[in-house]
Amino acid sequence: MTNMFTVYLKEIKSYYSSPVACIFSVLFLLVSAILFCINNLFMESSNFNNTLASMGVVLIFIIPVLTMRILSEERKNGTEALLLTSPISLASIVVGKYLAALTVFLIFTIISFIFPLSLLAFGGKITAQLLGGYAGFIFLGAAYISIGVFASSLTKNQIISACLSFVILLIIWISSSFANVVGGGVSRILKWLSLISRYESFNLGLFKIEHLVYYLSFIILFITLTVMVIEKRRWS
Repeated sequence: MTNMFTVYLKEIKSYYSSPVACIFSVLFLLVSAILFCINNLFMESSNFNNTLASMGVVLIFIIPVLTMRILSEERKNGTEALLLTSPISLASIVVGKYLAALTVFLIFTIISFIFPLSLLAFGGKITAQLLGGYAGFIFLGAAYISIGVFASSLTKNQIISACLSFVILLIIWISSSFANVVGGGVSRILKWLSLISRYESFNLGLFKIEHLVYYLSFIILFITLTVMVIEKRRWS
């Protein structure tokens, strides 16, 4: 646990000493503000959940920016060998780096709460649906980050890492949308595998423990795959 926390602190410091956190923060808050203006101010709506739903789609584009360097940079700089031979377990390293990226994401998600708070002056309310939407947004982002970390472990090129992460996230989003078009058993399978459908459930204010378990299982799966990828390089 101590070793993982050390990796976590080092990674947080690395984020804020590089332009990555700055780029992510500008993209996240700028796009959030634009969507807020379109969905709430221009349309005179006090329901922020529509904006959250739009932000959920935007995550496909900005999460790859957040995670593109998290492991690929180690290979590019030649420091991965030090990680592979360090006394810290690979799982602690990967989880520490994952939690650092998740922390950056959570910070700006919390900052974005200023938007629904500003709607209180126009008749808006802090409802269970709003809180559910934010919970779903956080779980969706956490799952996306685990994919980004996995993509970053596959290459030493940050641009390729970002593109690979984007493609995987886009496929997930398209398959979720495709589930609403096709029928029968295929639709049910796609919806069962869908991260988006579970997020939409949260965004409606529906808290289901099985959805939370699914997100956690999804995150653990991709963190495990990331550890396996690095472990394979260690023995090769």
